[in-house]
Amino acid sequence: MIVADAESCAGIQSYIPYAQCGGAGAAEEQKVAPARRLPRGPSAFIPVAEILQQGPEAIEEQQLSLEFSAPGRPDNVMLVMSLHPDYLSSFWKMQGLLLRVDGPLPCPWRHYIAIMASARHQCSYLISFHMAEFLQVGGDPEWLLGIHRVPQKLRNLNEINKLLAHRPWLVTKEHIEALLTTGEHSWSLAELIQAVVLLTHYHSLASFVFGCGILPEGDPEGNPSLQVPSPPSGQSSPPNGDPLGSSGGFDAVREVEALMERMKVLQECQLQEEVASQEEMENRFELEKSESLLVAPTSDILELTPSPDVLCFVEDPTFGYEDFTRRGTQAPPTFRAQDYTWEDHGYSLIQRLYPEGGQLLDEKFQVVYTLTYNTIAMHSGVDTSMLRRAIWNYIHCVFGIRYDDYDYGEVNQLLERSLKVYIKTVACYPEKTTKRMYNHFWRHFRHSEKVHVNLLLLEARMQAALLYALRAITRYMT
Repeated sequence: MIVADAESCAGIQSYIPYAQCGGAGAAEEQKVAPARRLPRGPSAFIPVAEILQQGPEAIEEQQLSLEFSAPGRPDNVMLVMSLHPDYLSSFWKMQGLLLRVDGPLPCPWRHYIAIMASARHQCSYLISFHMAEFLQVGGDPEWLLGIHRVPQKLRNLNEINKLLAHRPWLVTKEHIEALLTTGEHSWSLAELIQAVVLLTHYHSLASFVFGCGILPEGDPEGNPSLQVPSPPSGQSSPPNGDPLGSSGGFDAVREVEALMERMKVLQECQLQEEVASQEEMENRFELEKSESLLVAPTSDILELTPSPDVLCFVEDPTFGYEDFTRRGTQAPPTFRAQDYTWEDHGYSLIQRLYPEGGQLLDEKFQVVYTLTYNTIAMHSGVDTSMLRRAIWNYIHCVFGIRYDDYDYGEVNQLLERSLKVYIKTVACYPEKTTKRMYNHFWRHFRHSEKVHVNLLLLEARMQAALLYALRAITRYMT
């Protein structure tokens, strides 16, 4: 079900036809000066001036240097990602491989799978983009009338698409077997691997679109977001990138200092080798997993009827994320990361069946996991590895994945409740994300740091879903 706060989706029609809404909150127009309107940028959440400090230059450099770069004007996803050029490079190469380089699946099928995946989260931005690309590469226009118009082989992806988007822990070897052994409509292993990577890529990219408030592009002949603005008085982004300006005040500064102090204490404990027992570590994970049940978006949002233009690509539209473990229900076993790791199991399987994809996926995961500028808000020279790991592992936790060697007590120490609400919303039901949620966490941090959180969200979510799918494929093969 699409949801949005009433303020954020007012004026949604002004962004048609490219996309209906970049997110619940994405259609909030930027404030205007009495005499001059601030040009609309690529994001409803991030001031255009902050993105344009790096955006166009980084994009142009990427286009000149990357073999797989798309020709022409950069899209708004790329402009926001360009706040982190190293990551943008690895992302662009992976997406280019998925969509343009020779592979098991025909190009029109790849774009249609992207549409199917994006539709699970009602991400009109991505649906619109790939509908246009689908036609450009020779796709049958009849298919765009709905999922009922496509070949049965493609329709057979609906079940695994639904599960990977919302409850990947339910994927079993029986789902894999059903796709690989359906006679004339059967998939080859190589085709299925590429399809699974496409599905998880676009489920996660939908999270990024909503999490960063990505807006649909304007007129391709004169996109105002590519013109460096002169922000009107009082409307510029503050020097430290505080999205609330001075309204965060001393409370926001104190939050930063408190986080720095907690990190210092945890680092000192690690140096003193104060390690909890395995039993205690497991108990802390189960506690964090249970507490995640209480982390949910606020109820101050209005339900909207999903657009027929989106629903035509979806079967079982009411199926959505459900907490991995709920009170009074039998939960599936926890996925112990050490039993099926990306490094030892998932990567080797993809490398065997989709070699180029395995290498670029691994590079992308590594880049985002190690990405750091050694800064936190107004502080520099900071080791952020502990904070980055807490974010990554919390995302995996809400998808039921546990690391035996990680103390989940650190999550509660390092991630404030408003950040947990934001992370869980963007990862599990991104269409519910609002600008208010984005503004409410890390109130004194730079916008680029919040985009960094969204990159961790994108990749951690994708890796979690891939691990469940690849484990099911491995079980089928053995």
